[in-house]
Amino acid sequence: MSLLRTPLFPAHQKLGGRLIEFGGWEMPVQYSSIVDEHLCVRKASGIFDICHMGEVFLEGPQAANFLNATLGNDIRKLSVGQGQYTHLCNEHGGTVDDLYAYRLASESYLLIINASRIAPDTDWLTRRLSGFAAREGVRMDPASDRMGAVAIQGPRVVEFIGQLFPGGSEAGTPVRQVTDLKKNELGAWKFSGETLWVARTGSTGEDGFEAVGPAGVMEALWNRALAVGHVGCLQPCGLGARDTLRTEVCFPLYGHELDESTSPLEAGLGVFVSLDKGEFVGREALCRQKAEGVSRKCVAFRMVEKSAPPRPGYAIISGESPVGTVVSGTQSPSLGIGIGMGYVPPALAIPGTRIAIEIRGRRCPAEIVKKPIFRKA
Repeated sequence: MSLLRTPLFPAHQKLGGRLIEFGGWEMPVQYSSIVDEHLCVRKASGIFDICHMGEVFLEGPQAANFLNATLGNDIRKLSVGQGQYTHLCNEHGGTVDDLYAYRLASESYLLIINASRIAPDTDWLTRRLSGFAAREGVRMDPASDRMGAVAIQGPRVVEFIGQLFPGGSEAGTPVRQVTDLKKNELGAWKFSGETLWVARTGSTGEDGFEAVGPAGVMEALWNRALAVGHVGCLQPCGLGARDTLRTEVCFPLYGHELDESTSPLEAGLGVFVSLDKGEFVGREALCRQKAEGVSRKCVAFRMVEKSAPPRPGYAIISGESPVGTVVSGTQSPSLGIGIGMGYVPPALAIPGTRIAIEIRGRRCPAEIVKKPIFRKA
């Protein structure tokens, strides 16, 4: 089976990116090195290809009601130009996907979904909409095949982002300049004659912007960003740094911390689930989980001695017995030690609890820590 390629594939080849298979896509895992790119984002700025992620537009007088009956968070909390992290849950409370929902206008919304879940999410939304009583008031437009996106992350992005998107916003949050956007706000700017939605969300634990627009302008946007970004030491970054960055700050990755048999409550993401907003898919199961307590919790840990990095699938040991499994694990470039996340019984999910990770046949000591693992000084 041939791999999918984003509109930025030629740019990755020109820059010498090391390309790998990722969820059916041919994507760059690194350009220079994972550590170099990771630290560049922490200290300066990096740009990521996120064109493989999916986009679904919904609009109409019943769009908000449909989304509120389908997503876990409360869409009514959003003013025009705001976004929120949320979940698609199944009837058992498991997670179909975790995503971002943005309110573009009074009756218009944009969902940014995970690349590996484009088909399942689109199918899920289509089936839910077909059973929605007021479906005539909702227009759904799956746009993943014609859209693209880049993420520009790091503390020095503010030094040059205004050169990419000069002037004030044309829609969304009304601001005079792009750096006036606050966390989880977005606006619209023109680039190469096309309208791009620019959000200040951040996916690395650093300040950052994401630009979403027609696939045809993504390569020009990428090249322009690298040209003006030299003042902020901007460099291209691959999937490797994206994973180490998000693991340090304990951001979940679908297929690791979340899946269709794992609920947002088990993953420690209950703050993003509005159980009091009224009925939505999975609410009954999630209310029951909250009342009775979950049987496992996702915790963060760090190794207490030098060791090979922990990896997904490794056993978590308490005493002499396996009690859980690592779902994300890596060597932290910022901390210089192994870190990760995994699921353990609730009684062990207390910061300071000593555990061990079975790495290559050895039980290496570790400690459960408060999230996030990495905190900026």
